[in-house]
Amino acid sequence: MVVPFHVAEMLKRVKRRLAQDSDTARFAPRHGDLAVLRPRRRTSEETIADYHDRLGLSDAASDALADAETRAGASRYAANIENMIGTVKLPVGVIGPLRVNGLHAAGDYPVPLATTEAALVASYGRGALAANRAGGITTAVLYEGVLRTPAFVLDDLLSAGQFVDWVVENVAALQAAAEATTRYGRLVSVEPVIDTNIVFLLCRYTTGDAGGQNMVTIATDALCRHIAAHCPVRLRHWYVEGNFSGDKKASTLGTLTGRGRKVSASVVLPERVVESALRTSIDEMLAYGRVANLGALLSGQLGAQAHYANGLAALYIATGQDAACVAESAVGFTRMERHDGGLFASVTLPNILVGTVGGGTGLPTQSACLELMGLKGTGHAAALAEIAAALCLCGELSIVAAMAAGHFAVAHERLARQR
Repeated sequence: MVVPFHVAEMLKRVKRRLAQDSDTARFAPRHGDLAVLRPRRRTSEETIADYHDRLGLSDAASDALADAETRAGASRYAANIENMIGTVKLPVGVIGPLRVNGLHAAGDYPVPLATTEAALVASYGRGALAANRAGGITTAVLYEGVLRTPAFVLDDLLSAGQFVDWVVENVAALQAAAEATTRYGRLVSVEPVIDTNIVFLLCRYTTGDAGGQNMVTIATDALCRHIAAHCPVRLRHWYVEGNFSGDKKASTLGTLTGRGRKVSASVVLPERVVESALRTSIDEMLAYGRVANLGALLSGQLGAQAHYANGLAALYIATGQDAACVAESAVGFTRMERHDGGLFASVTLPNILVGTVGGGTGLPTQSACLELMGLKGTGHAAALAEIAAALCLCGELSIVAAMAAGHFAVAHERLARQR
């Protein structure tokens, strides 16, 4: 048997470390009292100072984590975090304005991106330049619905069937119970999935202009409690989420049916734009695209795309979205082909989870970024989702061009290492 190089190298490191320190007691459990910080929601200048004292922070570290402005406005963060000790500052760049010709987003939008990765903003900005020279990006929200999937454990398969029959007969009452918890959420479908004695209910909601994660959790909890109180079939257990929904996970279900908003974005770049803005040719981009699609297929990628996560993470952080949702949002499909003498490029992302109210959207800098885009407050979530997809298309255009022309490493050398 051949031991892979990385495994053999790791074993050598472990052996060297044990040879230097033969005291294997370091791996044994250590018992004793340890004062752990207890979660508390109250956030103020005084609570921040108390935490800093208890943690033994130096004056320099304390000032870096919580400057005077953060301390004075600490209460505004109370709804978003527990045990607050400060804020983390990230550089925010901007691309565009990016021209979007969409069903909901129709205009020229500066797009803020919060990142520590040099070359990222430049790359997406180059894609935006190319798209703008072609007249902008066409976008549309195709589908909407945030999933929560409660699970119910019954005695046997027959009981599971009887349970599903009861749910179907009482779906209106379940809808009323769920929607009584929210002003904006609507339960639009309930789909049962049986696995012997366990039933999952795929509960799909529209969530207005909020991302809606907490909204659908609270609504589904009310739905489950109504079932537990009224269903004549005996339930052994129930759980508000059965890990079926794809929440913060890339999943086949999300890829096929979507979670959040499903959005498509497309553009047709004339040959001259590809050559002038992207510094390559259509044929070179398509040749690389064929290899990249094969790589996606052979590696088992969910979808086929280059780097949606880069743009989405930067946009989500800048605008106060739930950054962990990038795990599912960054699933989708990129297409490139010749079309009317130009390069047709499109992206379809089935799981964009964004909002313009609630969550972190009301925090100072995140609110300012949404205001910069003209998308602060109600009525703008669908537009933000379309801009997110358009942003991803910009990133795909730029990185495919860079790979095709052999510029990828050179750009990172120049913009990141040698800056």
